[in-house]
Amino acid sequence: MAPTVTRLSLISHAMTEAMRRARFPSDEPVDSDGLRRLDELSFTMKVDSVLIAPERRTRRTAQALGLRGAIDDDLSDLRYGDWTGSGLEDLAEHEMVGLLTDTSTTPPGGESIDALLTRVGHWMDRVSSEQRRVLAVTHPAIVRAVVVRTLDAPAESFWRVDIPPLTTTSVNFRGGRWTLRSVAERID
Repeated sequence: MAPTVTRLSLISHAMTEAMRRARFPSDEPVDSDGLRRLDELSFTMKVDSVLIAPERRTRRTAQALGLRGAIDDDLSDLRYGDWTGSGLEDLAEHEMVGLLTDTSTTPPGGESIDALLTRVGHWMDRVSSEQRRVLAVTHPAIVRAVVVRTLDAPAESFWRVDIPPLTTTSVNFRGGRWTLRSVAERID
């Protein structure tokens, strides 16, 4: 019997004002530059299912790319809690250092990198249970977490993975393990 293969491709959503201004995102829309870039794209990919994070920016990105699929709450962005809407400069120095160096740091009412990696790991387990081609439209934080989990990299490497807007990252699951196929390829 041939091994079951799951092919997972992830698209990071289009540019937002929060990304441009280095702010912790709320449920903001794609900004005007992101909309312009989406209008320039012609995207096709053969898939069996499309999963979309629930936020406006991911739903709008999927719509502009001609994708329809199921909303999956496990693809929601890292939860910044009370820091939502704040800029990096608004954090106390110890909060910023904690966020960037200690993966257990949890914003008040939010989610730590460790918790995000656990959530994404459970989601990857669920996705890998069927032989299919899956496309997920989600957030850079989720894509980073997939890369870290795929490589069995330490959680501390999370912020060292750069995922720009409107890029694709692909991983495959076969024989009980994930393998990295590509990271942050620009969609043209």
